[in-house]
Amino acid sequence: MVLDEHSNVVLLKEIAELLNEETDMDRMLDGAIGKLLKGSNFETAWIFFIDENGKHRLVAHANLPPALEEKNCRHLQKGGCWCVKRYRDGDLKKASNIIACQRIENALSAKAGDAEGITHHATVPLQSGEEKFGLLNIAAPDTVRFSNDELALLESVAFQIGSAIKRIGLTKQEQELALVKERNRLARDLHDSVNQLLFSVTLTARGGVEMSEDPLIQETFRDIQHLTQGALNEMRALIWQLRPKGLESGLLEAIKGYAEMLGLSLELKVTGVIQLPSRIEETLFRIAQEALNNVRKHAGVKEVELYLSVTTSDVMLVLKDEGRGFAVDGGIYIPSIGIQSMCDRAMAEGGSVEWSSEIGRGTEILVRMPY
Repeated sequence: MVLDEHSNVVLLKEIAELLNEETDMDRMLDGAIGKLLKGSNFETAWIFFIDENGKHRLVAHANLPPALEEKNCRHLQKGGCWCVKRYRDGDLKKASNIIACQRIENALSAKAGDAEGITHHATVPLQSGEEKFGLLNIAAPDTVRFSNDELALLESVAFQIGSAIKRIGLTKQEQELALVKERNRLARDLHDSVNQLLFSVTLTARGGVEMSEDPLIQETFRDIQHLTQGALNEMRALIWQLRPKGLESGLLEAIKGYAEMLGLSLELKVTGVIQLPSRIEETLFRIAQEALNNVRKHAGVKEVELYLSVTTSDVMLVLKDEGRGFAVDGGIYIPSIGIQSMCDRAMAEGGSVEWSSEIGRGTEILVRMPY
């Protein structure tokens, strides 16, 4: 395909229309690089997101050769390379030709498959204003350099993608803020209405015990009192889950406060410096909530051990009790245990949940999560 100014304008317009309409990040990235390859001389593309710690993550790719696609794109997922290093060092400012691709060389050395003539690629940072998100890399067979016009096209597309990433991120933040506001409203309503009603029933039942001299009536009121107190405890736990108090003071304080609210004694052991993104903190907190609720409801003990280990790339949280334990087939979903809920929360952030338990020997929940 011969690139000309008119073709580039049409291509950029098509990509802009797609980016403006799409609200899902994955579909937006896949669609953008798909249109870029279809309307240009580029034949292969992949996108890295790079976090503030310099850790890269493959988030989109199209038409990769077998050498790069082998085993879930392992040569793109792991290791370092020139373009990511230049990005981390702040030296990559515009679209640039790469002399050779270390990842392709590693794939060929490992005999991962055919590279289909691809040995080099060009790269351009994805950014919106001063905020940077990662890299867009493109390649074509038997091509060691792209022309200035092709690099200019790549910069224009990268600018559009960066702006779309920023827009979707802002939209997601607005949605999350709206969700937090709605949680807070619901928590207030539950506290002001249902919580107060249950408290009133508890007081009324206590008064009924004191006012009556009939043992059967007294026992009935005591049963009502105990049931209502249990419902009141459940309601307080629900309100806490909707609006977690203490999370603003840190993850450990929030988990510790929730355990105390449930009447559990929590032993903490921490390794590493805890500086986690807010979404990771909330996910770990919600998983810990579920695990602590299970201890209170099912374990028959009041003591829980919590281990938190933080490295530069991931965090591991372990909650352990010496309670009743349970026996379950890994393929069976048991709603009362809540394992599936924990797994879903962890998987949403690229993490995992494992557990081990035996009747009479307690339960251990292990959560691993990258950040």
